[in-house]
Amino acid sequence: MGDPAAESPPATALKVAAPCGPGYLLGRDCRLELDQPRIMGILNVTPDSFSDGGDHQHLDAAVMRARQMVAEGVDLIDIGGESTRPGAGAVSVQQELDRVLPVLESLQGAIGVPLSIDTNKSEVARAAMAQGAAFINDISGLTFDSEMARVVAETNAGLFVMHTRDRPERMQADTMYADLLSEVIESLRSSVQVALDAGVAPDRIAVDPGIGFGKDYAGNLLLLRRLADLGILDRPILLGTSRKSFLGRILGLEEPRQRLSGTLATVALGVAAGASLFRVHDVAPAREAALTAWAICQPAGDV
Repeated sequence: MGDPAAESPPATALKVAAPCGPGYLLGRDCRLELDQPRIMGILNVTPDSFSDGGDHQHLDAAVMRARQMVAEGVDLIDIGGESTRPGAGAVSVQQELDRVLPVLESLQGAIGVPLSIDTNKSEVARAAMAQGAAFINDISGLTFDSEMARVVAETNAGLFVMHTRDRPERMQADTMYADLLSEVIESLRSSVQVALDAGVAPDRIAVDPGIGFGKDYAGNLLLLRRLADLGILDRPILLGTSRKSFLGRILGLEEPRQRLSGTLATVALGVAAGASLFRVHDVAPAREAALTAWAICQPAGDV
Protein backbone atom coordinates (compact mmCIF):
# COMPACT_ATOMS: atom_id res chain seq x y z
CA MET A 1 0.00 0.00 0.00
CA GLY A 2 1.43 3.36 -1.00
CA ASP A 3 2.18 6.31 1.22
CA PRO A 4 -1.13 8.16 1.81
CA ALA A 5 0.70 11.47 1.86
CA ALA A 6 2.26 10.73 -1.51
CA GLU A 7 -1.14 9.84 -2.96
CA SER A 8 -2.85 13.01 -1.67
CA PRO A 9 -3.02 16.07 -3.91
CA PRO A 10 -0.59 18.80 -2.90
CA ALA A 11 -1.92 21.38 -0.48
CA THR A 12 -2.74 24.76 -1.97
CA ALA A 13 -2.85 28.08 -0.22
CA LEU A 14 -6.17 29.76 0.42
CA LYS A 15 -6.61 32.46 -2.19
CA VAL A 16 -7.06 35.75 -0.38
CA ALA A 17 -6.65 39.40 -1.24
CA ALA A 18 -4.28 41.65 0.66
CA PRO A 19 -5.94 44.38 2.74
CA CYS A 20 -6.29 47.55 0.68
CA GLY A 21 -4.77 50.94 1.41
CA PRO A 22 -1.86 52.13 3.56
CA GLY A 23 -2.52 49.91 6.60
CA TYR A 24 -4.02 52.64 8.75
CA LEU A 25 -6.74 55.29 8.66
CA LEU A 26 -6.43 58.73 10.20
CA GLY A 27 -9.26 60.41 12.08
CA ARG A 28 -9.44 63.93 13.46
CA ASP A 29 -7.30 63.13 16.47
CA CYS A 30 -6.54 59.44 16.12
CA ARG A 31 -4.89 56.79 13.97
CA LEU A 32 -6.81 53.57 13.42
CA GLU A 33 -4.32 50.78 12.71
CA LEU A 34 -5.52 48.30 10.10
CA ASP A 35 -2.95 45.61 10.83
CA GLN A 36 -5.92 43.34 11.58
CA PRO A 37 -9.68 43.61 10.92
CA ARG A 38 -11.39 46.44 12.78
CA ILE A 39 -14.99 46.53 13.96
CA MET A 40 -17.24 49.59 13.61
CA GLY A 41 -20.17 49.26 15.97
CA ILE A 42 -23.55 50.64 14.89
CA LEU A 43 -25.27 52.97 17.33
CA ASN A 44 -28.53 54.17 15.81
CA VAL A 45 -30.28 56.79 17.95
CA THR A 46 -33.39 56.70 15.79
CA PRO A 47 -36.94 55.43 16.20
CA ASP A 48 -37.11 53.76 12.79
CA SER A 49 -33.86 52.06 11.73
CA PHE A 50 -34.58 48.71 10.09
CA SER A 51 -33.11 46.46 12.76
CA ASP A 52 -32.71 48.37 16.01
CA GLY A 53 -35.00 51.37 15.62
CA GLY A 54 -36.07 52.69 19.01
CA ASP A 55 -33.61 50.57 21.00
CA HIS A 56 -31.17 53.40 21.71
CA GLN A 57 -33.06 56.61 20.98
CA HIS A 58 -32.95 57.63 24.64
CA LEU A 59 -29.63 58.94 25.91
CA ASP A 60 -29.13 56.48 28.77
CA ALA A 61 -29.77 53.51 26.49
CA ALA A 62 -27.38 54.86 23.83
CA VAL A 63 -24.57 55.43 26.34
CA MET A 64 -25.11 52.00 27.87
CA ARG A 65 -24.95 50.36 24.46
CA ALA A 66 -21.77 52.24 23.57
CA ARG A 67 -20.10 51.05 26.77
CA GLN A 68 -21.25 47.51 26.08
CA MET A 69 -19.70 47.62 22.61
CA VAL A 70 -16.42 48.81 24.09
CA ALA A 71 -16.48 45.85 26.47
CA GLU A 72 -17.04 43.59 23.45
CA GLY A 73 -13.91 44.91 21.71
CA VAL A 74 -15.27 47.50 19.29
CA ASP A 75 -12.68 49.67 17.52
CA LEU A 76 -14.92 52.54 16.36
CA ILE A 77 -18.54 53.52 17.08
CA ASP A 78 -20.71 54.96 14.31
CA ILE A 79 -23.55 57.16 15.63
CA GLY A 80 -26.52 57.81 13.37
CA GLY A 81 -29.51 60.08 13.90
CA GLU A 82 -31.36 59.44 10.65
CA SER A 83 -32.53 56.08 9.35
CA THR A 84 -31.13 55.13 5.93
CA ARG A 85 -33.15 51.94 5.49
CA PRO A 86 -34.84 51.54 2.09
CA GLY A 87 -37.85 53.86 1.92
CA ALA A 88 -36.89 55.97 4.91
CA GLY A 89 -37.60 59.68 4.64
CA ALA A 90 -35.14 62.40 5.56
CA VAL A 91 -35.27 64.24 8.86
CA SER A 92 -34.41 67.89 9.43
CA VAL A 93 -30.94 69.06 10.39
CA GLN A 94 -32.21 70.15 13.79
CA GLN A 95 -33.90 66.84 14.50
CA GLU A 96 -30.76 64.95 13.60
CA LEU A 97 -28.65 67.24 15.78
CA ASP A 98 -31.05 66.82 18.69
CA ARG A 99 -30.59 63.07 18.46
CA VAL A 100 -26.82 62.77 18.06
CA LEU A 101 -25.23 65.69 19.93
CA PRO A 102 -26.25 64.61 23.45
CA VAL A 103 -24.82 61.15 22.77
CA LEU A 104 -21.57 62.57 21.42
CA GLU A 105 -21.31 64.93 24.40
CA SER A 106 -21.80 62.05 26.83
CA LEU A 107 -19.29 59.78 25.11
CA GLN A 108 -16.60 62.31 24.19
CA GLY A 109 -13.38 61.24 25.89
CA ALA A 110 -15.23 58.79 28.11
CA ILE A 111 -14.99 55.41 26.38
CA GLY A 112 -11.52 55.21 24.81
CA VAL A 113 -12.51 54.48 21.20
CA PRO A 114 -13.01 56.90 18.29
CA LEU A 115 -16.49 58.07 17.34
CA SER A 116 -17.92 58.41 13.85
CA ILE A 117 -20.96 60.41 12.76
CA ASP A 118 -23.19 58.69 10.22
CA THR A 119 -24.66 61.62 8.28
CA ASN A 120 -24.94 63.08 4.81
CA LYS A 121 -25.56 66.64 6.07
CA SER A 122 -22.58 68.97 6.36
CA GLU A 123 -24.13 70.97 9.21
CA VAL A 124 -24.58 67.83 11.28
CA ALA A 125 -21.08 66.66 10.43
CA ARG A 126 -19.47 69.94 11.46
CA ALA A 127 -21.36 70.05 14.77
CA ALA A 128 -20.51 66.42 15.47
CA MET A 129 -16.82 67.01 14.85
CA ALA A 130 -16.91 69.95 17.27
CA GLN A 131 -18.50 67.60 19.81
CA GLY A 132 -15.76 64.98 19.60
CA ALA A 133 -16.38 62.82 16.53
CA ALA A 134 -13.24 61.73 14.67
CA PHE A 135 -14.77 60.32 11.47
CA ILE A 136 -17.60 61.17 9.08
CA ASN A 137 -19.49 58.31 7.46
CA ASP A 138 -21.34 59.68 4.42
CA ILE A 139 -23.62 57.17 2.68
CA SER A 140 -23.85 59.48 -0.32
CA GLY A 141 -20.14 59.51 -1.06
CA LEU A 142 -20.18 63.35 -0.82
CA THR A 143 -22.96 63.66 -3.41
CA PHE A 144 -25.97 64.80 -1.35
CA ASP A 145 -24.40 67.90 0.20
CA SER A 146 -21.89 69.96 -1.78
CA GLU A 147 -20.37 71.36 1.45
CA MET A 148 -19.54 68.01 3.00
CA ALA A 149 -16.08 67.61 1.44
CA ARG A 150 -15.07 71.07 2.69
CA VAL A 151 -16.24 70.20 6.21
CA VAL A 152 -14.21 66.99 6.15
CA ALA A 153 -11.10 68.89 5.07
CA GLU A 154 -11.52 71.77 7.51
CA THR A 155 -12.11 69.52 10.51
CA ASN A 156 -9.38 66.98 9.65
CA ALA A 157 -11.98 64.22 9.84
CA GLY A 158 -11.47 60.69 8.71
CA LEU A 159 -13.94 59.86 5.95
CA PHE A 160 -15.95 56.87 4.81
CA VAL A 161 -17.48 57.32 1.34
CA MET A 162 -20.18 54.89 0.27
CA HIS A 163 -21.81 54.17 -3.08
CA THR A 164 -25.51 54.75 -3.55
CA ARG A 165 -27.47 56.02 -6.52
CA ASP A 166 -30.13 57.96 -4.67
CA ARG A 167 -31.56 58.92 -1.32
CA PRO A 168 -32.99 56.14 0.87
CA GLU A 169 -36.61 56.93 0.05
CA ARG A 170 -35.93 56.34 -3.66
CA MET A 171 -32.84 54.17 -3.86
CA GLN A 172 -34.60 50.84 -4.47
CA ALA A 173 -36.74 52.23 -7.30
CA ASP A 174 -34.03 51.45 -9.85
CA THR A 175 -31.56 48.66 -9.18
CA MET A 176 -30.71 47.87 -12.80
CA TYR A 177 -27.12 48.47 -13.93
CA ALA A 178 -25.33 47.90 -17.19
CA ASP A 179 -22.23 46.99 -15.17
CA LEU A 180 -22.77 47.23 -11.42
CA LEU A 181 -19.18 46.61 -10.35
CA SER A 182 -17.75 49.18 -12.74
CA GLU A 183 -20.31 51.78 -11.69
CA VAL A 184 -19.57 51.24 -8.01
CA ILE A 185 -15.82 51.48 -8.56
CA GLU A 186 -16.06 54.61 -10.70
CA SER A 187 -18.51 56.27 -8.32
CA LEU A 188 -16.22 55.61 -5.37
CA ARG A 189 -13.23 56.80 -7.37
CA SER A 190 -15.12 60.04 -8.06
CA SER A 191 -16.01 60.45 -4.37
CA VAL A 192 -12.39 59.96 -3.36
CA GLN A 193 -11.31 62.56 -5.92
CA VAL A 194 -13.87 65.08 -4.65
CA ALA A 195 -12.43 64.63 -1.18
CA LEU A 196 -8.85 64.98 -2.40
CA ASP A 197 -9.70 68.09 -4.40
CA ALA A 198 -11.18 69.64 -1.24
CA GLY A 199 -7.92 69.03 0.63
CA VAL A 200 -8.65 65.78 2.43
CA ALA A 201 -5.48 63.74 2.84
CA PRO A 202 -5.62 60.32 1.11
CA ASP A 203 -4.82 58.45 4.32
CA ARG A 204 -8.06 59.78 5.84
CA ILE A 205 -10.33 58.14 3.23
CA ALA A 206 -11.94 54.67 3.15
CA VAL A 207 -14.51 53.29 0.70
CA ASP A 208 -17.72 51.29 1.11
CA PRO A 209 -19.51 49.55 -1.81
CA GLY A 210 -22.92 50.20 -0.24
CA ILE A 211 -24.39 46.74 0.17
CA GLY A 212 -28.19 47.11 0.18
CA PHE A 213 -28.16 50.68 -1.08
CA GLY A 214 -29.70 50.81 -4.53
CA LYS A 215 -28.86 47.17 -5.24
CA ASP A 216 -31.08 44.14 -5.61
CA TYR A 217 -30.45 40.66 -4.25
CA ALA A 218 -28.26 39.57 -7.16
CA GLY A 219 -26.35 42.84 -7.11
CA ASN A 220 -25.47 42.50 -3.44
CA LEU A 221 -24.16 38.99 -4.00
CA LEU A 222 -22.15 40.13 -7.02
CA LEU A 223 -20.47 42.90 -5.03
CA LEU A 224 -19.56 40.50 -2.26
CA ARG A 225 -18.26 37.98 -4.79
CA ARG A 226 -16.11 40.66 -6.44
CA LEU A 227 -15.25 42.68 -3.35
CA ALA A 228 -11.52 42.23 -3.90
CA ASP A 229 -11.83 44.19 -7.16
CA LEU A 230 -12.28 47.35 -5.07
CA GLY A 231 -8.58 47.00 -4.29
CA ILE A 232 -7.94 48.97 -7.47
CA LEU A 233 -8.94 52.09 -5.50
CA ASP A 234 -6.08 51.54 -3.04
CA ARG A 235 -8.22 52.65 -0.10
CA PRO A 236 -9.24 50.68 3.00
CA ILE A 237 -12.58 48.93 2.45
CA LEU A 238 -15.47 49.22 4.90
CA LEU A 239 -18.08 46.48 4.53
CA GLY A 240 -21.59 46.86 5.95
CA THR A 241 -23.76 43.76 5.60
CA SER A 242 -25.07 43.44 9.14
CA ARG A 243 -28.57 41.88 9.34
CA LYS A 244 -29.48 43.13 5.85
CA SER A 245 -32.42 41.87 3.83
CA PHE A 246 -30.43 39.88 1.28
CA LEU A 247 -29.30 37.67 4.17
CA GLY A 248 -32.93 37.22 5.14
CA ARG A 249 -33.70 36.05 1.62
CA ILE A 250 -30.81 33.57 1.62
CA LEU A 251 -31.75 32.16 5.02
CA GLY A 252 -35.53 32.57 4.91
CA LEU A 253 -35.49 34.86 7.93
CA GLU A 254 -37.83 37.84 8.13
CA GLU A 255 -36.58 39.09 11.52
CA PRO A 256 -33.32 41.07 11.07
CA ARG A 257 -31.99 40.09 14.51
CA GLN A 258 -32.01 36.43 13.47
CA ARG A 259 -29.51 37.05 10.65
CA LEU A 260 -26.34 36.89 12.74
CA SER A 261 -24.98 33.71 11.16
CA GLY A 262 -25.35 35.17 7.68
CA THR A 263 -23.68 38.38 8.81
CA LEU A 264 -20.71 36.48 10.22
CA ALA A 265 -20.28 34.55 6.97
CA THR A 266 -20.00 37.82 5.05
CA VAL A 267 -17.54 39.22 7.59
CA ALA A 268 -15.25 36.21 7.20
CA LEU A 269 -15.47 36.31 3.41
CA GLY A 270 -14.88 40.06 3.54
CA VAL A 271 -11.63 39.55 5.42
CA ALA A 272 -10.49 37.09 2.75
CA ALA A 273 -11.40 39.62 0.04
CA GLY A 274 -9.26 42.36 1.59
CA ALA A 275 -11.78 44.42 3.59
CA SER A 276 -10.34 46.02 6.71
CA LEU A 277 -13.37 47.42 8.54
CA PHE A 278 -16.76 45.90 9.28
CA ARG A 279 -19.84 47.89 10.30
CA VAL A 280 -21.98 45.64 12.49
CA HIS A 281 -24.69 45.52 15.12
CA ASP A 282 -23.29 42.46 16.93
CA VAL A 283 -19.77 43.45 17.92
CA ALA A 284 -18.39 40.47 19.85
CA PRO A 285 -19.31 37.67 17.40
CA ALA A 286 -18.32 39.78 14.39
CA ARG A 287 -14.95 40.51 15.96
CA GLU A 288 -14.39 36.83 16.67
CA ALA A 289 -15.34 35.84 13.12
CA ALA A 290 -13.11 38.53 11.61
CA LEU A 291 -10.08 37.65 13.72
CA THR A 292 -10.49 33.95 13.03
CA ALA A 293 -10.70 34.56 9.27
CA TRP A 294 -7.73 36.91 9.47
CA ALA A 295 -5.61 34.30 11.28
CA ILE A 296 -6.43 31.69 8.64
CA CYS A 297 -5.60 34.11 5.84
CA GLN A 298 -2.15 35.02 7.16
CA PRO A 299 0.93 33.47 5.58
CA ALA A 300 2.42 30.72 7.74
CA GLY A 301 4.32 32.18 10.66
CA ASP A 302 2.86 35.69 10.36
CA VAL A 303 0.10 35.38 12.96
